[in-house]
Amino acid sequence: MAQERIFLAGAAGAIGARLTPLLVKAGYAVFGTTRDARKAALIEANGAIPVIVDVFDADALRAEMAKVQPDAVVHQLTDLPPGLDKARMAEAVVRNAAIRVKGTRNLVNAALEAGCHRMISQSIAWFYARGAVPFAETAPLDLDPQAPSAMSVGGVVALEALTLQTPDLRGTVLRYGHFYGPGTGFDAPPATPRVHVDAAAHAVLLALQLDSEGVFNIAEPEGDVDTTKATEQLGWRASFRLADASLA
Repeated sequence: MAQERIFLAGAAGAIGARLTPLLVKAGYAVFGTTRDARKAALIEANGAIPVIVDVFDADALRAEMAKVQPDAVVHQLTDLPPGLDKARMAEAVVRNAAIRVKGTRNLVNAALEAGCHRMISQSIAWFYARGAVPFAETAPLDLDPQAPSAMSVGGVVALEALTLQTPDLRGTVLRYGHFYGPGTGFDAPPATPRVHVDAAAHAVLLALQLDSEGVFNIAEPEGDVDTTKATEQLGWRASFRLADASLA
């Protein structure tokens, strides 16, 4: 039986670098993207085949996706400065929103053109509208936030709609808490909602293995976000770490 092929967009990022070894160990053939050729060695070291492509270059992305012919696309692309450097965040918010809107659209179009009808995308868990806590996935998002959050919310809404509502695409959205752990610039847990990058990566693997669709909150349970759906339907747990080989 042929290996399932995963097109991992953002394989050198904080989640991508932790996710790749999990996918490889689980038996997937991983094709990991980066726009920076200098990061190809990291992707190879993690067991994946590097794909050097910019998600904003729609033609190049379609060509690379056609070569891979993936069974699933995993969207883990962001464009944020190391440690969320406040001096660089204003312009990063603009770039990140563009990735969520235009980048996601390009990934969806390239996937469908290549015959792939499965996608898992990274979203965020801290833009729920005010209301009773903890917030389940069915709670409304805050669609009218004050600046500068408005641009970020617009990007999140577009990403989720493209992933979940595109015809012929079976989509999963993982709403992550704030990341901490290797590669994030944060060793200690940040403010809630939060999630360790290893636990976040493991949620992707579980969603793939169980072929689960829809929206899942992926965050540590002590905050204002309800993760019952992820724990019950995916078997996800916030304490997962890569060293826990029994679950990798």
